[in-house]
Amino acid sequence: MRRLSSGTGLVLVALAATLLALLFPVWSYADRSGTPLADLDAGTVAARGGPLSAADRDFVVRVRLAGLWEGPAGQQAIERAPSASVKAAGQHLVDGHAFLDARVREVAAELGMELPDQPNAQQQGWLRRLTADTGTAYERDFANLLRAAHGKVFALVAQIRATTRNSLVRGLADDANTTVLDHITMLEATGFVDFDALARDGAATATASPTGPPPPTPGATPRSPVPLTPAPSDAASPSFPLPPPASRPKDQASPEPASHTP
Repeated sequence: MRRLSSGTGLVLVALAATLLALLFPVWSYADRSGTPLADLDAGTVAARGGPLSAADRDFVVRVRLAGLWEGPAGQQAIERAPSASVKAAGQHLVDGHAFLDARVREVAAELGMELPDQPNAQQQGWLRRLTADTGTAYERDFANLLRAAHGKVFALVAQIRATTRNSLVRGLADDANTTVLDHITMLEATGFVDFDALARDGAATATASPTGPPPPTPGATPRSPVPLTPAPSDAASPSFPLPPPASRPKDQASPEPASHTP
């Protein structure tokens, strides 16, 4: 009987320990330091315009850093003028970052943030590389270095615009989105952008590799999609007007302040 009792007790203890081991990660994970939600709460501070996260602050700094090297790179392209398309892209870089730099300095001042005054080491290396280049090598490096950098910023802008709770950062993301897309378009118009290299770089840094739908069969004619059924003419048709375009300063030297919620 004693052996039976001891054996039963050990079984019960083992079952209890197993149950606790299973339950412990469930209730402890959300509260432990290092989880995304814990990091968000720990890195968020009260600021003008709403809660300001660490990601928001990083974005503001990155906008400033982008202008510190892309503006000079654009000015260099104007002065060298190796081709009309490269010169046009350089002019868009200079004009766009002059406007965006004024905006980011305005936002940083309202948020009480300090901004860098020099490009980082990697950006300085890109500028040195462009300065040393000549001929076609310069045009190719100009288009690809700047296109790759703008692509990364473009993805960051979308993430911040979708998640930020701060109205000042949201407005800056709107302006950055318009400016960066314009620069991407102009850089691609030079004809020197290596889209295969961009795709390989994106695949190398992606966290997942979705298979997507199957590739088209060579020579096959795809089926035409069935159009959406229109609503009856007498039915109430909802209206979805587009929002007004973001305001742009008439004078690049004195941009209009962005509206914000105090």
